[in-house]
Amino acid sequence: MVTSESATQRFLVIMNRYQEQPHLLDPHLEWMLNMILEFVRSEKSPPSLVHLSFKFLYIICKVRGYKIFMQLFPHEVADVQPVLDLLSRQDPKDSETWETRYMLLLWLSMTCLIPFDLYRLDGHLESDGGKAREPTMDRILAIAKSYLLVCDSPRDAASVLVSKFMTRPDVKQKRLGDFLDWSLTTISQTSDQSVRDIMVLDGALQSLAKLFKHGKRDDLLQYAPTILQCLEQKNLSESSQAMLRKLGVKLIQRLGLTFLKPRLATWRYQRGSRSLAANLSMSQSTTVAATPDVETQKLEEDYDIPEELETVIEHLLVGLKDKETIVRWSAAKGIGRVTGRLPKELADEVVGSVLDCFSFQETDNAWHGGCLALAELGRRGLLLPSRLTDVVPLIVKSLTYDEKRGACSVGSNVRDSACYVCWSFARAYEPEELEPFVTQIASALLITAVFDRNVNCRRAASAAFQENVGRQGTFPHGIDIVTAADYYAVGNINNCYLNISVYIASFPEYTEAMIDHLIAMKINHWDSVIRELSTKALHNLTPKAPNYMATTVLPQMLPMAVGIDLHGRHGAIMACAEITHALYKLGLQTNRAMVFSHNTVDVITFILSTVCGLIEKLSLSKMPFKNETVISKLNLLNSCCYKDYLFVTYSLIFILLHLQVAVVSALSALCEEYYQDEPGQANSGMQDVLVSQYIEGLKSPQMLTRCGSALALGSLPRFMIHSKLNQILEGLQQMCTVSQKDGSFTEARRDAVKAIAQVCVKAGVCAHGSPDSALCSENVAGVYGALLNSMNDYTTDSRGDVGAWVREAAMTSLMDVTKLVASICMMCCLAQQAAEKIDHYRAHAGNVFLRLLHSTEPAVPHIPHQEELLSIFPVETTTSLNWNAPSQAFQYITQLLGLPQYQYHTLLGLTVSVGGITESTVHFSSQSLFDYLRGIQDNHAALTQFGDALLSIFRDNLRNDRVSIPFLKMLDQILANSCFEIFTTQDNHQFCVDLLALCKECKKTKDISKLRACVTVFCGLIQFQGEVRKKVLSQLLMLLCHSYPVIRKTTASQMYEMLLTYDDVINPEMLDDVMTLLSDTNWLSDLATVRTHRNQLCDWLGVPRPQVVTKVTRISEGRYKRQTFYVLSPC
Repeated sequence: MVTSESATQRFLVIMNRYQEQPHLLDPHLEWMLNMILEFVRSEKSPPSLVHLSFKFLYIICKVRGYKIFMQLFPHEVADVQPVLDLLSRQDPKDSETWETRYMLLLWLSMTCLIPFDLYRLDGHLESDGGKAREPTMDRILAIAKSYLLVCDSPRDAASVLVSKFMTRPDVKQKRLGDFLDWSLTTISQTSDQSVRDIMVLDGALQSLAKLFKHGKRDDLLQYAPTILQCLEQKNLSESSQAMLRKLGVKLIQRLGLTFLKPRLATWRYQRGSRSLAANLSMSQSTTVAATPDVETQKLEEDYDIPEELETVIEHLLVGLKDKETIVRWSAAKGIGRVTGRLPKELADEVVGSVLDCFSFQETDNAWHGGCLALAELGRRGLLLPSRLTDVVPLIVKSLTYDEKRGACSVGSNVRDSACYVCWSFARAYEPEELEPFVTQIASALLITAVFDRNVNCRRAASAAFQENVGRQGTFPHGIDIVTAADYYAVGNINNCYLNISVYIASFPEYTEAMIDHLIAMKINHWDSVIRELSTKALHNLTPKAPNYMATTVLPQMLPMAVGIDLHGRHGAIMACAEITHALYKLGLQTNRAMVFSHNTVDVITFILSTVCGLIEKLSLSKMPFKNETVISKLNLLNSCCYKDYLFVTYSLIFILLHLQVAVVSALSALCEEYYQDEPGQANSGMQDVLVSQYIEGLKSPQMLTRCGSALALGSLPRFMIHSKLNQILEGLQQMCTVSQKDGSFTEARRDAVKAIAQVCVKAGVCAHGSPDSALCSENVAGVYGALLNSMNDYTTDSRGDVGAWVREAAMTSLMDVTKLVASICMMCCLAQQAAEKIDHYRAHAGNVFLRLLHSTEPAVPHIPHQEELLSIFPVETTTSLNWNAPSQAFQYITQLLGLPQYQYHTLLGLTVSVGGITESTVHFSSQSLFDYLRGIQDNHAALTQFGDALLSIFRDNLRNDRVSIPFLKMLDQILANSCFEIFTTQDNHQFCVDLLALCKECKKTKDISKLRACVTVFCGLIQFQGEVRKKVLSQLLMLLCHSYPVIRKTTASQMYEMLLTYDDVINPEMLDDVMTLLSDTNWLSDLATVRTHRNQLCDWLGVPRPQVVTKVTRISEGRYKRQTFYVLSPC
């Protein structure tokens, strides 16, 4: 079984490589088929081998396609009975062998092509037993009908069998009518409400569709009206199943083709040469006209169109608007096929009905179906050049179709199909026919190829443009553009907006069209990324049409910037900023000043008072507002709505992180340009108002206002901080301290920590300077105290370890400040963070640690154990060491355990890594820790020092579950690996005594995971000798009667394993009894039952039985609290 599965998988992998180009298999199909059929035909082949053979055949068939592959099956007279017999022996309900049935049905379809009447194969219809044998024709028909009703893939093969079998001359005379009656009865009696009925309908509709596709019109025409009437009554277009609706459309189009005589429309448009080489060489200047057959023209004049055809076309037009693509695509192909057999006048009416799909009252489904239908009509020459004046504007609209639906939009399928229409037009029409529309089509295709949000649409437009360039030869600058905007180039949307668009806009034919599209469709797009890219593209396109931008585009933008549409307002404001900045830079290059009208300045003033991005760009552009009233309007700080403004602004900042950068940059640029009286000297009035208002904002009850105030203080230029440094630092430090105590305002603490470093770096260092102007001896301690305190922020909420945000900011801030001053504690805290479990923050801490260690400009002084650190972390580790990889990081960080000043913090960080839950982190951190401990096994002093550090960490974090639980897990691993073996040889070693006392305190917890960890540690402590072993056993025996049943069961299981590991704990004579009692007792039973077994264990192990003691404590007047606990009885 395993061998066949592996062989199938290997063969599947090989064949899947040919999915893109299956025709490469054609030279090999015949010998592969014959080789596999040898196993099928061999009488020695077991059933499993036969099924495996057909599974291989199905894999080949799936890759190459059944239409090609089935033709290779042997289809001689001698093959009919064996195939029929083999198929009869199959179980239709066996889900493991469906490939066998599928391929046998295809094989039987080919054997039905033999030119002899089937009754000749019957011979004598009596079997050996004298019972009449069923004729071959009836057997095949019965098999086909039965497999049309199954629920798996053989149903599809059965429909192929029907199309081949029922079109045989002998069968259609005797069985066609009966089969059609059966099919119509099946369709009428089933619904699409159950899965079973859906499968039955699927099979019946498939078989009829294929039958009308392959059958002769003369044979089927008499049945077509009846079948059409049945389908109308069934009303499949209302079905909830897309596949049934598709099959209904497929069958209806085949009925329509049956009603019409098979002929080629003489009126169709025929392009003389479809050879691309001939088109490029332009060797033929005239079109080769196809001369219609005279007899065909007469037939067209005399031919009457059946009434049923109106119903067929109506159904197909409805199918174009279906909600599923597969239905619309089938309907579009049906429209093309049926129209090709209609007279010119009726065909034109069909085209007009298709064009009705392009109404803005219709949904995107109708537009998509209409595009597919137009492409089919154009491809078949049924869309005459006279109709292009109506069609091309609709296709141009379809290329930019984008309808907003809620928080997103629909229309990518419409744009993609519109590209297909343009592609088909390139192959269908002569260049002179499309020449009047070249500018419209070329501009629309390039706009889609460069600016569409969907990569598939961009690539489809690029392909359509390339096809038109090659076959039409009239698209302006086509070769140059195709080279720049090829399939791969348009795959990157940033490249499209920022680079390719600029190149295309360098050709004047496309410049204004691209700019107009960005203004009309993209700067108000629902996707903020598209809006931002559009404004950046406008910035880059401004040098291509500066006058058009200044005189036409900007006046259009300004009303949009104050409009009611939020997306449009956002995009217009950014567009104004980018265009203005681009015009300014262009003015610098050309030595020309920007000139704006009075109205433009007024609107810009309004935008300037509310939007940070525009403030920044206008400030960088040095707009002439220095002495204007607009600057006073910018002082929102004094307005009554200031707090609301901050709240709204920073709400957006909180949602979109990149807006924080925009706000900070805008404030900094604004201060630099407009709030200086003299270079380096702040406007004192504005400085007082800004600083005091932002410090007051640090105390706001709104978290977002605190964030905004901290960010604003950190962004102030140096001249705004001068003489206000002490006031700013005190406000930031106070917010960090107060909010950390109650665990709130985590994001605000993060931003305040960042702001402390930013302010200090801007103020600079002066050892004996003023604390109001520089970082000096008077205020440096407070700065470091706040930052180091933030390194211990382990706040958690529903989002997880949110304190990590503060710790990360503190690490970065410490690095920035320490480039000016150094601190011993900082390096230890960084070592702790570099040993912790979260990869991202460990890497950040490690990189900060190494950058400080190897910093030369300036060098960081007073780093403890600097020489040893440099030997552990040579300078090449700054680039080669991947801190994100636990396999690399921990083998370095554990070496810090040998440095006394780093040992405690490093071990504290390792605790949460070794005792964590991430497998890779636990594995590599514990491996590195044990490597270090093995290295100090013979060093009693070093091992004692390590044990003391362990006890200190345990003692300091006894009630901190974030540390204590992983600590117990780590301790269990250390004890299990006998890392304190030299301590176990000494009776009642102090390390074990102290550790036991701390574990007893942990045992009082109600946390199950912590209790389980305690149990494993107690079991590990049993290896120590002396009286302490009895005390450990006493604790374990008390846990056997813990109030939590799961703890009792865990303790018994752990004790069982402990006694197997340490066989010297009890008397060997008692060992079997103790082990039996531990394993056979149901420790989940009630306490009274469990206590009896526990007491028996106490007697066998020589440990005093614990006694239940009830303690009553008075809580208040008339209220008492009763507590029950165990104490050890005297020996």
